[in-house]
Amino acid sequence: MSGGRLAGKVAIVTGGGRGLGRAMVLGLAAEGAQVITTASRESSEVEAVARQAGNERVIPVLADVTREQDCARVAAMAADRFGRLDILVNNAGRGMKYVSERFLTEPTRFWETDPDVWRMVIDTNVNGPFLMARAAVPMMIAAGRGRIVNITMNHATMRRRGFSPYGPSKAALESETIIWAQDLDGTGVTVNALLPGGATATGMIPQGLPQAARAGLLDPAIMVRPLLWLASQDSDGVTGRRLDASRWKTDLPEAEAASAAWDQAGWSIT
Repeated sequence: MSGGRLAGKVAIVTGGGRGLGRAMVLGLAAEGAQVITTASRESSEVEAVARQAGNERVIPVLADVTREQDCARVAAMAADRFGRLDILVNNAGRGMKYVSERFLTEPTRFWETDPDVWRMVIDTNVNGPFLMARAAVPMMIAAGRGRIVNITMNHATMRRRGFSPYGPSKAALESETIIWAQDLDGTGVTVNALLPGGATATGMIPQGLPQAARAGLLDPAIMVRPLLWLASQDSDGVTGRRLDASRWKTDLPEAEAASAAWDQAGWSIT
């Protein structure tokens, strides 16, 4: 296995075929990690990411995080193939475009939302991370070390008019993050939240967004440096925190960059 700061480590990234997930899969693989990445319905995108990573570094898997048996299967794959699981990135999610393609310009009031769409978004964004973490944590606890990173978004977006159920789902994920960090205290397994810090060029952005607005979107690669720090031993002991990738200063030493990116106006268990 080639070198890199994560050489010998094994990661799972859910929803790794595009956007934030794709950037994080490639970033982890480039630093030497073996990465299992999932897609819920079509495998072509995660297969393309695996080809781009090269060197058999990435294993694409068709798995739905809302299904307990799929989550267990993905965690078991890490154990069977590599004998370990070091990092879980809960990235898979459903956004507002399932409610309406015009969600940025014509807010849908909560009582106008299709209950089936509401359930799908909540099931993916809240229950999915729970099921994946539940499948991954026993192996991490047994090893005495592990990293869980939950991908979230700006607090302002959680409170934005017309942004349910997506906003409530991410608020719930942040609650999961801080509670799980406390539940895992003393085990060597940490749980943190990571967000890009603004609207990002992903599949959650409607196709009809004007080009002028699209030019201001963040690059998904903004997530990579803070994720690599969270995944590494340099973040030992850091848990129950919320890092804003847009605040990560690349010209600072990583510990200082992490301190600058920590959303102290949000929450932590310390």
